[in-house]
Amino acid sequence: MHVGEVTFFERTFTLEEVKQFGQISGDLGIHHMQPDAQGRVLVQGLLTATLPTKLGGDLNFLARKMTLEFLRPVFTGDTIRCESTTEYIEQQADRTVMVFAIVCRNQRGKEVLTGQIHGIIRNESAKER
Repeated sequence: MHVGEVTFFERTFTLEEVKQFGQISGDLGIHHMQPDAQGRVLVQGLLTATLPTKLGGDLNFLARKMTLEFLRPVFTGDTIRCESTTEYIEQQADRTVMVFAIVCRNQRGKEVLTGQIHGIIRNESAKER
């Protein structure tokens, strides 16, 4: 990884995922359970925020601080592309400290979520402790 590197992940949210996340999280607001006039259900904000966690999981990245701003609603059937840009890297004895900028956009190119994530990747020798 290097500063400026961009990775991405894309997914389309389904009604079943919204229902499952509601059961797990307890976020069962009516707007997450009943379709609107267009037949869509509002996706929980924190379900949308799972997109950057997939990118972090690919790196074995341990998030320590997440600052997120929810800009627009996401509905079932929306395809969201999450881009992560490496902003900072610092090698330490037992870990690599990293900061990522996050931008998630819907299928129309509109930003729905932005933020910054701070965390670490533990070096192999630190994992053995």
